[in-house]
Amino acid sequence: MVSTDVTDQSLPTRPQRMGRLPYSRAHTRVLLGSGTGWALDAMDVGLISFVGLAIATQWDLTRTEQSWLLSIGFVGMALGATVGGMLADRYGRRTVFALTLLVYGLATGASALATGLAALLVLRFLVGIGLGAELPVASTLVSELSPTRIRGRMVVVLESFWAVGWLLAALIGFFVVPLGDDGWRWAFALGLVPALYAVVVRWGMPESPLFLERRGRAAEAEAVVRSFEESAGVAHEESRALPEAPPKTPGALWSAAYRVRTAGIWVVWFCVNFSYYGAFIWLPSLLYAQGFDLVRSFGYTLVITLAQLPGYALAAVLVEVWGRRVTLATFLLGSAASAVCFGLAGEVWQIIAAGCAMSFFNLGAWGALYAITPEIYPTSVRASGAGAAAGFGRIASIAAPLLVPVILGAWGNAALFAIFGAAFVVGAAAAYLLLPEQAGDALETT
Repeated sequence: MVSTDVTDQSLPTRPQRMGRLPYSRAHTRVLLGSGTGWALDAMDVGLISFVGLAIATQWDLTRTEQSWLLSIGFVGMALGATVGGMLADRYGRRTVFALTLLVYGLATGASALATGLAALLVLRFLVGIGLGAELPVASTLVSELSPTRIRGRMVVVLESFWAVGWLLAALIGFFVVPLGDDGWRWAFALGLVPALYAVVVRWGMPESPLFLERRGRAAEAEAVVRSFEESAGVAHEESRALPEAPPKTPGALWSAAYRVRTAGIWVVWFCVNFSYYGAFIWLPSLLYAQGFDLVRSFGYTLVITLAQLPGYALAAVLVEVWGRRVTLATFLLGSAASAVCFGLAGEVWQIIAAGCAMSFFNLGAWGALYAITPEIYPTSVRASGAGAAAGFGRIASIAAPLLVPVILGAWGNAALFAIFGAAFVVGAAAAYLLLPEQAGDALETT
């Protein structure tokens, strides 16, 4: 049956047709396509925690200079997340996703040729712009292409690719960086891979039909929906047109309808970024400062990183069973307890056990956070809302690496991780009290 836009209210809209589809190979392709970009993103972010220590040793950087190196990328990520979300609402999710991969891939590859701190800081800033824009755009795209009943699970699975990328960074840090003085340069050179993958993303990934229809591109939206229906073996249907509504602007994020959830999601993003990046970006250096050599520090970090995978797996189940809000709050409380235990750990087994628990709970929380963020906004500002929340959170990821050496020097390791734990608790409270529960609900299409 030929699908046309009609006004018969008994007919489904295209978003409704997408939302009630069973999972199919088309969804797998979306997850693999977006997830590969996500993993490469994580690999790049993770690399700096390993490469930064090697560069600091080779270039004899001070703790302050090392903090600049670790933080400058997050300055770019704050800008990239905010601008990238707005561009994705205007020009499309797929186009901006591919562009971000190209930007940070080329800048990472160029970092391998840096001969001084100033040049490397500029390149890491450019890397951050691409990285910051990619994450909220990719999660928005997957959310809009997912069946309603497993939408949260699919976004958590997407987020789980972060663990794959961080694991790749840990492996590169363990096997490549220690090879010699140029080991860190080879590590950065591997960052060219995202630039090549951008071509695949641009031509191989579907655009969101929700975005296409809201931009007046109904024929393109219909083609995307039909491709998913064919993959699932579902017969095509006629569609009724979406109700007309004036497009919302980013200012709508603070309107009466959305201001509470916007405040809540911004607080959660800020708290999670502060504690996660404060702990994990500095983790190899913190272990090194406790007397472990470079290789053992990287090895312990590799083991701790592996614990991210079961954290994601459990979160992927619970977001559809418990709901997004309860799952997010629970994992954040688990992160808080783990952070306190890590700060008090003295023996090697205690450090590894507490680190694995912190990795497990924190990355499960990240999965739930990415699942709920794009769901709380309508299509016209969904990417902008997700990008603004991520951008605000990046302020904390800028501050945390700079504050770590200050707090360590003043109060020590236990106090540092107690502060991280307190931030996780605040984030849990904001998630539970201020965010709506969207599990099982269709995405708002205005």
